Amino acid sequence: MRLLLCTLLALCWLALPGHAQDRATLVSDSLQITGDTRLIADGNVEILFRGTRLRASRIVYDQAANRLIIDGPIVLTDESGTTLILASQADLSADLSEGILTSARMVLNQQLQLAANRMMRTQGRYTTLDGVVASSCKVCAAKPVPLWEIRARRVVHDQQEHQLYFDNAQFRVAGVPVFFIPRLRMPDPSLNRATGFLMPSLRSTSGLGTGLKFPYFVTLGPSRDLLITPYLTSRNGRSVELRYRQAFATGQIELTGAASRDNLLPGKNRGYLFATGDFRLPQNFALTFNLQTVSDPAYLLDYGILNTDRLDSRIEITRTRRNEHISGRVISFQTLRDDEDNTTIPSVMADLTFHRRFSLGTLGGEGGLQLQTHSHWRSSENPVDANGDGIADGRDLSRLSARVDWRRSFLLPVGIEATVLGEASADAYSIAQDNVFAGDTIRTHAVAGVELRWPWVKSGTGGAVHVIEPVVQLVWAGNSNAGLPNEDSALVEFDEGNLFALNRFPGSDAVELGKRANIGISWTRQDPAGWAMGLSLGRVLRDDDYGQFGPASGLGGRSSDWLAGITLSLGDGYALTGRAVFDDSFTLTKAETRVTLNRKKLALATSLLWVVADPVFENRPDPTREFTFDARYRANGQVTAKLSGSYDFEADRGTLAALGLEYRTDCVAVDLSLSRRFTSSTSVTPTTDFGLSVELLGFGGGSKAGAARRCQ
Repeated sequence: MRLLLCTLLALCWLALPGHAQDRATLVSDSLQITGDTRLIADGNVEILFRGTRLRASRIVYDQAANRLIIDGPIVLTDESGTTLILASQADLSADLSEGILTSARMVLNQQLQLAANRMMRTQGRYTTLDGVVASSCKVCAAKPVPLWEIRARRVVHDQQEHQLYFDNAQFRVAGVPVFFIPRLRMPDPSLNRATGFLMPSLRSTSGLGTGLKFPYFVTLGPSRDLLITPYLTSRNGRSVELRYRQAFATGQIELTGAASRDNLLPGKNRGYLFATGDFRLPQNFALTFNLQTVSDPAYLLDYGILNTDRLDSRIEITRTRRNEHISGRVISFQTLRDDEDNTTIPSVMADLTFHRRFSLGTLGGEGGLQLQTHSHWRSSENPVDANGDGIADGRDLSRLSARVDWRRSFLLPVGIEATVLGEASADAYSIAQDNVFAGDTIRTHAVAGVELRWPWVKSGTGGAVHVIEPVVQLVWAGNSNAGLPNEDSALVEFDEGNLFALNRFPGSDAVELGKRANIGISWTRQDPAGWAMGLSLGRVLRDDDYGQFGPASGLGGRSSDWLAGITLSLGDGYALTGRAVFDDSFTLTKAETRVTLNRKKLALATSLLWVVADPVFENRPDPTREFTFDARYRANGQVTAKLSGSYDFEADRGTLAALGLEYRTDCVAVDLSLSRRFTSSTSVTPTTDFGLSVELLGFGGGSKAGAARRCQ
């Protein structure tokens, strides 16, 4: 009752003439009114006025002077909740927009703290602090010195523009002065984008030397911005990196690029340009583009931008619905490989695709229709194979394709599932600038099959579920390939995903010929403890060897190699996937294993690949034997170590090794990286790359803060 009475008296007082338009809410333990113009509130005082909330132990309101005399501890929060002011004593105007606070501390966006001897509020917009210590680090009683701090004679906070202005600032690390800045302007943590310098970064490579990057960010309105990054190195390297972003009502674009001069290619202008974008179009269509170009093959590796050996530029329009897919795209390739020539690879490619799935009504089952056009052009006009890659240097090709497919399943006695399936396709080719295949060719192909699956299910005494499923698929197909070249189906994988496919070629230039039987069996175990295991085994039996598959695929001959696969998934984040292709004498053709571990502290991904040589079908004269790994270990909430690399057993050398160390607290992020690329060619040499970046979190629009250090 006492608290309620005090609140009613305060509201009546503040609602008197002269206060009716600026009404405030006041709550306190006790309330006194002395004379006609003085109000005294004592004990747990709280005032809410125009969204601003003030808490204190005692407040004296003088109506005649229109002032508030406040005894602390004082807590003042603005309307947005992003600015918090703490003080021991204050003399403020009645609307809290002006006044002086002593022994004050201001907290911005729950991150940056500014402690001052005195704080002055003016015009409801500016806050001036004298004798300031600013930091976003957590301060402990046992360790009162923050990891980093800025000491300044004066700091002005513009609440409207979200800017901080420092006078005579000194930057300190662990209490030690590092450098002096006469004037400094930085955005406060509540501002996401502001024009100004970002934190510099250090990069050192064996080719370019040691260099510094000084990024400068420019806002160009609410929907555009530009990032300019000069990059100067000790070996006379000079670069300017640019990034432009713009958002539209229906999409966005981003352009990145750089222009450079260095001693790696003296006297030559070097650079690159990438452009990406995506837009929403009418009728649920989507437009995406990704354009890439570079001045020379080694530039992207020399400057640590991208590790690739081909650039893929494309513009694509797509729409995907539940039973329909439509796409149109234009692709341009630029090779960075030493053994390839841009004039003899397909430099421009265009595709149109329409794919529709539907039910067949009285016929039953599910059907599909696919229509596609494809064309690619080479800039060379030579109709012969001068470079020895098996393809005419100037071959241009266009294709029009149509395909229909159908499948229907039936349930037979004793739980056997029978499926009837088939497909038919027609392709019209037009080939130019090729002395062997030039001309117009039409190819038709049909395939039909019957598939039988017989799943056996058993539940164990402990709740585990076992499933064994033998599968037999009989396929009838034509045996004529119409003498067409094969450019899009040269690399064929034999795995669990296509063991029971009607056509194992990934593209359209080749179709699998002849009658065959696909056989296999699988076993899976689901344990209630949360782990699962699966095994599979299968092969392909043919009526004849049509010579379509190379030795590395494992599909050659009348009988293919055996395909064996294993999957193991444990509930604690451990997973194993393995696949092996081997012949009847258990000689390996291909093997690959991947082991992953994903824990809170440790994450690990390893991959081992072993494939025999295939110089004819895959243009790979040497075997492939590689091991790659990628590991991350979080030592505690602040330190994370990263390690990755790859090793080529055939060449008996490493190809890439990288080491990273990240230290991240509530107020700073330090990222240290070291990598070594061992591969070499006529355009690139082995390179060591060292990088160091430091970011002050919670200051100047920094990234999200990490874990705070613990106070003992």
